[in-house]
Amino acid sequence: MASIIYLHGFHSSPLSEKAVQFNQFMKLHHPDIKVYTPQLHVHPQQAISEVETLVESIKQTNDFELIGIVGSSLGGFISTYIHNKYNVPAVVINPAVKPFELLEDYVGKQVQPITGEEYLLEPHHMDELKAIYQPTLHDSSKVWCLQQEGDEVLDYRQAAEHYQLAKMTLEPGGNHSFIGFKRYLPQIVDFFL
Repeated sequence: MASIIYLHGFHSSPLSEKAVQFNQFMKLHHPDIKVYTPQLHVHPQQAISEVETLVESIKQTNDFELIGIVGSSLGGFISTYIHNKYNVPAVVINPAVKPFELLEDYVGKQVQPITGEEYLLEPHHMDELKAIYQPTLHDSSKVWCLQQEGDEVLDYRQAAEHYQLAKMTLEPGGNHSFIGFKRYLPQIVDFFL
């Protein structure tokens, strides 16, 4: 059985609008493809380890094949790392290119708004993110970046430059949630198949 991993962004969850849309689309149109949408740990190294463990478990199961990984924002950053490490095709949506710069403003006490978990984000967590930063792509033909210029959280130009050798869909307007994501669901699956 083919499988796809969907990774949400910072302070998000598998119940985010895009994750739910992706899961619903897959159940309706591709029930033969297993979709994993893990709740990522609030701390980077644990989140990365959990995703690596999931990838390894899929790879070791003879009945399953990991055909792709989809990631939004911080999930896009982790998806890029997974692409490079495992040569897995990736679709990244308004990806965080350098989250260790963006999240510096969040160092301190935090509450995960979906789960309610209280936690401390510390400077060494930025180092954990820097440690997996991927300045290049393993195989740019296997990566597709969906980016909207109206992203109010991330500077879209970082992604436009970072993923310039990959398949790139750069739309004017929009926002960080990527307005109209559903339009691309059939194409995302086709990209993996």
